[in-house]
Amino acid sequence: MENRNAWRTVLVAGAGATLAATALLCAAEFAGQEPPPPPGPVERAVAAARAGAQAALPDLAALIADREERLRARPDDGAAWAELGAAYTERGTRLGDVRDYARAGEALRRSLGGRPAARGGTAARLGLGVLAGARGDWRTAGEWGERVRKAEPGHWRAYPLLIDAYNGLGRYEEARKAMERLEELHTGAVVRGRAAQSYRDRGWREDADAAALDAAALAETDAEGTAALARAGDLAWERGEPEEALGRYGAALRLDRDHGPSLAGRARALAALGRTDEAVRDWRAALARLPLPEYVLEAGELYEALGREEEARALYERLRTGTWARAEAALGLLGADHGDPAGAVAALRAQWARGHRSVEVADALGWALFRSGRAEEALGYAKRATDEGRRSALFSYHRGEIERALGLTGPARRRLAEALRISPVFSPLHAPRAAEALAALGEPPDELPEGL
Repeated sequence: MENRNAWRTVLVAGAGATLAATALLCAAEFAGQEPPPPPGPVERAVAAARAGAQAALPDLAALIADREERLRARPDDGAAWAELGAAYTERGTRLGDVRDYARAGEALRRSLGGRPAARGGTAARLGLGVLAGARGDWRTAGEWGERVRKAEPGHWRAYPLLIDAYNGLGRYEEARKAMERLEELHTGAVVRGRAAQSYRDRGWREDADAAALDAAALAETDAEGTAALARAGDLAWERGEPEEALGRYGAALRLDRDHGPSLAGRARALAALGRTDEAVRDWRAALARLPLPEYVLEAGELYEALGREEEARALYERLRTGTWARAEAALGLLGADHGDPAGAVAALRAQWARGHRSVEVADALGWALFRSGRAEEALGYAKRATDEGRRSALFSYHRGEIERALGLTGPARRRLAEALRISPVFSPLHAPRAAEALAALGEPPDELPEGL
């Protein structure tokens, strides 16, 4: 009921914003003034970038074409190079096409070219930081963000970059402080969306949901609204509420029917509700639209759970042989569960040594160690993943299985029950295994252990 009431608040707020905009137009008309012409696609994309929000993909394409044309005539325009580089990065991330990252790097370096921050270098430095984050190079991303913050402590756009970098490096307290500073410096849908993610990572699920719905209500463009609604859908899904998630993803897809994250979210929600034919349809659409490594793995595991082994193997091979950015956790889980746990351990250890110490990498490394027969070593990483705060059914399941293998019956029972309490349908492949493992442990004994 609480979620439905919050959802009505979003709709009412959106209706209020529409009425307010209409009233302003009418006021201009009655004052004898022509309303200003609506902005074109390039102007909309630039405005979205300045607000730190996503542009609609057609607007982003228009911006890229416009800046490419401008730079052919004026190759010394550093600001245009920075805008083009940032647009390439966004397009590559939104479409899952890493080829755009090389173009982005070249454009941003052309923009920087030794220019001081006062002459446009700040945008290029931020762009290079975002690009490093898109590639999963969190150390470099953090260095660029810290340079901007040191030069311009009040520049709010440095802080989303720093939040991502600190999270990727496992420096969670610094990420939280950066989030607090961002909220002091700026407001709006982008900041509320960031707050939702921060609360989610701390395990504050109700606060995360409220912030996500705030972001949806404050969205000023369809692209912003789509991203906010998809985030709200993810939070409902992670709480084990597939029907609520389905409604939120549906609202996002009404704004953008090809939105990759919403298609993927709707696919997993449909699978959880037993609507597997529709789930397979949506997974195919999501992978055609945005083939992120975690989506390829999830789709493959759905196929495996459905007994469609050949299709599952094809997706696992696609993940194994593809060119990906930020794929270390997905590749680690692929190796751990589907063929090469020892190789997964080696790859994840290398990532850990590079400073990639997010909860996702900790969980994947712990699971790969366990699947390699090294449960004692695995437990430390599993604890690191679960103890940071995020309530993840998958993390709890992994830790419960590790503890079960070590004979820690009580902790294992608690963790497996927790995984199914967070979401009894968290994975079509692993949720049934969690239920079987919990049943195998049986009920706790009535008598206390001797000597306790």
